[in-house]
Parts: sequence; structure tokens; C-alpha cells
Amino acid sequence: MSSPGKIVLKSLDQEFFEVEEAVALESQIIKYVSEDVCVDDVIPLPNVTGKTLSKVIEYCKKHVDADRAPSVADDDLKAWDTEFVKVDQAPLFDLIQAANYLNIKGLLDLTCQTVADMIKGKTPEEIRKTFNIKNDFTLEEEEEVRRENQWAFE
Repeated sequence: MSSPGKIVLKSLDQEFFEVEEAVALESQIIKYVSEDVCVDDVIPLPNVTGKTLSKVIEYCKKHVDADRAPSVADDDLKAWDTEFVKVDQAPLFDLIQAANYLNIKGLLDLTCQTVADMIKGKTPEEIRKTFNIKNDFTLEEEEEVRRENQWAFE
């Protein structure tokens, strides 16, 4: 049961988080679910671990607080966002999946842009190395792709 003005979220690994309603409602999914269930109920989030959910809540809280405090400069929030996504690849991808599942556009945009920045200006080989992706193309298939997309390799 949640306190007034609070929503309780339950992660995949059965961790419970009592979150301020405004913070939880940054997620469009939680917003829709909370309209359908009694606010006293726990909202299960079966696709998000407790560790990732705590980071998502941290992001949402920071952005709700920034919206409430006009004294918080956009530059300060952008700097905070930049630091927030300075994590290893695995937690970054977990954040992307959680932001997508929970439909938190700002977090999804931020995390996807971070991955895009990791790719920007790299060759396919460098991208494979960065993300530990095995090249399963034969030499012939790779040459055909290069021929079909020659403009991208100029």
C-alpha cells in the first residue's frame, strides 16, 4: 500500500520502490497503468531490474525537480545528464530497454544519443570491436553490401 501522493513500483527481482507520484508519472506506461488500477496497488514492472529501476527513478526525480525549480539552468541539467550516462555498456543498454519499456522519451533520447555518439565516425570494424559484435558476413556478402552502399563508404 502506498502513501498519499506516492506510487509503489515492483521490479523484476521483487524490489519495491515507493516513488513520488510526479516522478513515477514521467513514465507514460506507469501513467496509463495508474489510471487503470487503484493507486494503493503496487505496479509491477516485470521487464526492469531493481538496479536499473533505481537509476530510472534517479533520472526522473532529477528532471521533475528541475522542472519545479526555475533556478535550475538548462546547462546544469545537461551537465547532469552527461554524467548520468557515463556508465559501462551493459547498464547503458539496460537503461535504454527500461526507458523504451516505460516510455520515458527524455531518457530514451538521452541514452540512444549516447550510443549514437559511441558509433559516430567509426568504421564497421571499430563498431564491432566497441560493442563486441561478431562479423558473420562472408567476404562475398560484405563486398556486396559495400557495392550496394558505396556512397556510405566514400
